[in-house]
Amino acid sequence: MMAKRKISLGELATAIELTPANLSILKTGKAKAVRFSTLEAICKALDCQPGDILEYK
Repeated sequence: MMAKRKISLGELATAIELTPANLSILKTGKAKAVRFSTLEAICKALDCQPGDILEYK
């Protein structure tokens, strides 16, 4: 989704007020949880729905 919107990890981190390191953990799938407020901020910044960026395994 970031590639579609042509936004870098650093730009997204700044937009949602999250550190690039923490956003990287989310991006790589290493996070054990994500706050709804963080998910909401990511979706607003990328103009998408949670289902566009989350995958159940």
